[in-house]
Amino acid sequence: MGLLLSRNLAFKFFYPLFFSNKKVTKDLFPKQLENVISLVSPRTGRHLQRYDKGCRLVVGCIPYRYKRNETQDKEIEVLVISAQKGHGMQFPKGGWESDESMEQAALRETIEEAGVVGSVESKLGKWYYKSKRQPTVHEGYMFPLLVSKELDNWPEMNTRRRKWITVAEAKEICPYAWMKEALDELVNRQSTKVQPKKMEF
Repeated sequence: MGLLLSRNLAFKFFYPLFFSNKKVTKDLFPKQLENVISLVSPRTGRHLQRYDKGCRLVVGCIPYRYKRNETQDKEIEVLVISAQKGHGMQFPKGGWESDESMEQAALRETIEEAGVVGSVESKLGKWYYKSKRQPTVHEGYMFPLLVSKELDNWPEMNTRRRKWITVAEAKEICPYAWMKEALDELVNRQSTKVQPKKMEF
């Protein structure tokens, strides 16, 4: 009960910060608060889980950042995490629960599993996929998350690895077709963004 209470208080405090227009900086995210997050246990159980016509509703994020290079091209790299059970790397995702919005659930899962925070952008789409372990169909939603800070400590740091990789590498190692389609959507969205004009002299 104590852990549940502390988790609810932590996320009620952090959600307004993450969904405001303020950029998350070291000043807004002191080390003491990061340490509180690492002590918060990830949500378990399905008593608050949302379903729609028998489909479990799942949300997640594709954490991304712009590669540091000398050109003006805005190439992105994405953050993948190890699967808790089984093999392969994937994007953070989990159940959407009844006491949170879809965006809040996606951010919570990303903090718990990948230990990054940033700006949750508009939804990439909706996918249906079959569970590997249960005879149920899941309805999955993915969001891009432009990462502004990587936490040194996070709830699942002892059970997951995280790694920044290229889009091509992510398509190669991610075992889920629906996540690859969400990644394609993110790449398409990035390519249609207005690029800064290059100055010619």
